[in-house]
Amino acid sequence: MKMKKTTLALTLIALGTAALAHTGVQNRDVMARMVVMSTIGDQMKLIGSMAKGEAAFDADAVNAALIEIAAQSAQIPSMFETKALDPKSEALPAIWERFDSFTKQAREAESVAERLAGTVTAVDDLGPVLAQVGETCKACHTTFRK
Repeated sequence: MKMKKTTLALTLIALGTAALAHTGVQNRDVMARMVVMSTIGDQMKLIGSMAKGEAAFDADAVNAALIEIAAQSAQIPSMFETKALDPKSEALPAIWERFDSFTKQAREAESVAERLAGTVTAVDDLGPVLAQVGETCKACHTTFRK
């Protein structure tokens, strides 16, 4: 029950944060993509805050965050099928020019997060988790994000 409440709270915070962070976005498809990406980012920040000692370590919350990262990452390809643009978007045209590569990288993020979910039991697990998931984020952002 505690994990469900934590996940719900994190989701509500992520949605509120995303709404504030993306004020002025005109295109609803772009906004939906931004919410997905912000949710992933918020989960990474949660894990990072524990790794830095800024928040108390909570293995259940970290494993729930990894499940959420995997779930959100699974949505990425379908969220970008339509080439929707907005001045506030950070998406590069390369996404649609090399959609197969983009999709492959999103699936890799999903796979890594899924594989790691449920494995975190100690604070020492956080560094490797951040490195592995972060590498999938960086690989995609380097090529496909402004």
